[in-house]
Amino acid sequence: MQTNDLEDEDYSPAPELSQVAGTIVNTIQTLKTPLQLAGFRLDQALANLFPTYSRSRLSALVKAGDVTIDGATAQPKTKLIGGETIEIHLKAREEDTAFLPEPVELAVIHEDADVVVINKPPGLVVHPAVGNWSGTILNGMLYRYPETAHVPRAGIVHRLDKDTSGLMVIARNEAAQLSLVRQLQARTVSRRYLALVRGQLEDDGTIDKPIGRHPRDRIKMAVVNSAEYGKSAITHYEVLENFQYHTLTECRLETGRTHQIRVHMAAIGYPLEGDAVYGKGIRGLAPGLHAAVTAFGRQALHARALAFEHPISHQTLQFEIDMPEDMETIIEAVASV
Repeated sequence: MQTNDLEDEDYSPAPELSQVAGTIVNTIQTLKTPLQLAGFRLDQALANLFPTYSRSRLSALVKAGDVTIDGATAQPKTKLIGGETIEIHLKAREEDTAFLPEPVELAVIHEDADVVVINKPPGLVVHPAVGNWSGTILNGMLYRYPETAHVPRAGIVHRLDKDTSGLMVIARNEAAQLSLVRQLQARTVSRRYLALVRGQLEDDGTIDKPIGRHPRDRIKMAVVNSAEYGKSAITHYEVLENFQYHTLTECRLETGRTHQIRVHMAAIGYPLEGDAVYGKGIRGLAPGLHAAVTAFGRQALHARALAFEHPISHQTLQFEIDMPEDMETIIEAVASV
C-alpha cells in the first residue's frame, strides 16, 4: 500500500517483517580504487564496488556530497585513474529507520494482554510509507508495547486513512493478530462509520461494486467493471439526517478495501464532503460553505463503532466513540445553510 493515503484495506495473514533486517546505519567506508576500474566514471565504479546498493542510491549519495575522492567532493561523471582513495558516507535513509519505536501519543480506549483499541485522530498515519516514514501508529505501538516488535506489522490488522478519525483494533501478539485477521476475512468484525456526503440521499442502500486501481491514475482506487480487475467490495449505508445540500449517513463495511467508503459513495454520486481525491467534479460545493470546508481540510469520515470477538476469551467486545470536534463543526456548518 501506498503512499500513505492508500489505506483502509484489511491485511491478509501473509507474513511480513515488522522490522527491517540489516538496516543501514551511518557508516563511513574507505577503499582504494582498483586499477581495473581506471577510466571508469565514479558512478560506474561505485556500482561495481557496492553491488548491494542500487545505482540510484549511490548516485544520490554522490550528489549529496557524501562521496569524496582523495578528500575532495566528487561528481558522478568524474573519471578515475586507479589508486585513488574513495570515501563513502553511507547514511541511513528515512525508510531504513521507519520501523523503530517512537513516543507517538496513542489515544488508547481499551487494552489487555492481547489487543489494543485506539481512537485515531485525523492527521495521524497508521503505517510508515512514502512521505511518512516516522511518527506513525506503528512507531507508537513499538514504543508503548515493545513486544509488538515480534509481531508482523506491529500487530496492525487494518488501517484508516490518514485523514479519517476513529476506532482501530491492534493485536499485541501473533495469536491475537491471526484471530483478528481471520475475523476480518470472515466478515464478522463490525465497523460502522459516520460519513457526511454531498447531496440528499433519500433511502438506505447497499453498494456492491468491486474496487481496484484506477485505470489511469495509479494512486487512486476506482469502481471497476468486474472482480477480475479488482476485489469484491460491499458497503451498506443508512440515512441518519438530511440537510439542504448534504446527508449524514452511517456506513457499515462488509469488506475492507482501500478507500472503500470514499470510492463507493462517490461512485453513486454522493461524495464525502471535503474529499479532494474522489469528490472532484461530482457535486459542487453548497453556497456559503467554502470557508468551512477549507478549514475542515479532510474527508468527513469517522470510524464511530467497532465490535469483534476477543481472540482469547471469545467474548464480544463493542466500542463506540464520539466524532471529533472538527467533524461536529462541519456538520453544524452544513446544517445552518
